[in-house]
Amino acid sequence: MPMINADGCLLNVQVEGRDGGPTLMLSNSLGCTLQMWEPQMRALTQMFRVIRYDRRGHGKSGVPPGPYSMERFGRDVLAILDDLNIEKVHWCGLSMGGMVGQWLGANAPERFGKLILANTACYYPDPTNWLNRIKAVKEGGIAAVADTVIAGWLTADFREREPQTTANMKAMLTASPVEGYLACCEALSTLDQRALLPKIKSPTLVIVGRQDMATPVSAGEMIRSGIPGASMTLLDAAHISNVEQSHAFTEAVVGFLTQR
Repeated sequence: MPMINADGCLLNVQVEGRDGGPTLMLSNSLGCTLQMWEPQMRALTQMFRVIRYDRRGHGKSGVPPGPYSMERFGRDVLAILDDLNIEKVHWCGLSMGGMVGQWLGANAPERFGKLILANTACYYPDPTNWLNRIKAVKEGGIAAVADTVIAGWLTADFREREPQTTANMKAMLTASPVEGYLACCEALSTLDQRALLPKIKSPTLVIVGRQDMATPVSAGEMIRSGIPGASMTLLDAAHISNVEQSHAFTEAVVGFLTQR
């Protein structure tokens, strides 16, 4: 699969699925690689050409020094599309991927059909949680925050029921390059994209986890109410809803992308 150069940072990109079908681009949460979408891939690749990638600072992509920003992440996406010679895609981003989707929907509307913004936020009024996490990771590595992060990603019921999936998610998180993780946390600590929302004209679906403490229902509602015509779907999940409620998540995505 290609390594695509975005202003000197090599990005790990995978393209799978239906040749000639509509294209769907998937964008990961902080601390995840493109592997987080495995629960959706069988269904999605039957209907779409699917692009997955590791955000800079993650997975097999490069880890240039920070600072990073939502604009930088968005321009990385446009570099991928330009390199692949793809004019227009649908977008599905979870958490940080949803934040990048907001930037893209407002700043490159001609490149996107429909947007799915899952388990995400447009604004953090108080950076304290991010600053505390940055401090903890600088002092003790990602392992120092891993249990807390996993408890936010997946409900206790799911963790008990699916110990192997939980272990796999934790391994993905702790394998993240520390410098890249920190640079992403710093970008999140100043997040305020409220002014972008009214500029988004793409049909938009907001997916929210009822038990998501990281980006709660109120955060999803702020996005839904800010984007003209956006709709919202609630899933019985914590933060990484595509893993915890994989079937319901996939159904919501396919249903939204295929409705006329």
